[in-house]
Amino acid sequence: MSFWNAAVSETQITRRGRLWLYILGALIMCFLVLPSVIVAPMSFSGSQYLEFPPREWSLLWYEAYFESSEWLAATRTSLLVAVLTAALATPLGVAAAYGLAASGARGMLVSLAMLSPMMVPTILSGVGIFYVFVKLKLVNTLIGLVLAHAMLALPLVFIVAAAALKNYDMNQERVARSLGASRLRAFWTITLPQIRFSVVSGALLAFLTSFDEVIIALFIAGGDNSTLTRAMFLALRDQIDPTIASVSTIMIFVSSLLLVAAQIFGKDKGDDK
Repeated sequence: MSFWNAAVSETQITRRGRLWLYILGALIMCFLVLPSVIVAPMSFSGSQYLEFPPREWSLLWYEAYFESSEWLAATRTSLLVAVLTAALATPLGVAAAYGLAASGARGMLVSLAMLSPMMVPTILSGVGIFYVFVKLKLVNTLIGLVLAHAMLALPLVFIVAAAALKNYDMNQERVARSLGASRLRAFWTITLPQIRFSVVSGALLAFLTSFDEVIIALFIAGGDNSTLTRAMFLALRDQIDPTIASVSTIMIFVSSLLLVAAQIFGKDKGDDK
């Protein structure tokens, strides 16, 4: 039996029958990867302008990035805010998902409330957050950035954790509680280990949401607490600085590295089982 005529599912569908699906998947992947394929080579150009393909190769703009105190300060701020956002949004999102799973149908209002930041355009959320933070004197502060980014990240953590808990048998935790364990201890020792990969995935999504966010940062970040994406936006607005291409490539590398690490973590968990 040839490779293309071999069955690939219980319905005896062959690879030849799924050829259109493979082609469609490849086209979608190319569409998603195309921006990265263009940006990365541009970051190694020796030209004073953004150009693709580069006429000469150079590390000039990576040197400009690492020698710039402003770019490095913005990078430190973005990384710190992203870590703090993940640290805040992850336990809150998991707790809300756990409460929804424990309460059943009565948690529908909680679910809608948790997803509401995804329903409102980010620019409108930015305007609202700006006016509230002006009253609270949180504009241009680190804690203000963390709170605003956590609001955007919470729905993602909630969705991932809720999906994991939906397939989890709560009777296991109830057995532990019937044997004398408190709810917190039962969750920590029984439930959390079984949904750990989803929790880590939620934390990763929270980190990336904060790390890549720019609209709200334009409203409430500034001064010593300017984020990397905000600095990139302002650089594009004021001048076409090729350093932006090198910064973008570094951000893509960091995001990809985190995704690979999460997949390795999930594979290890699956192997343990």
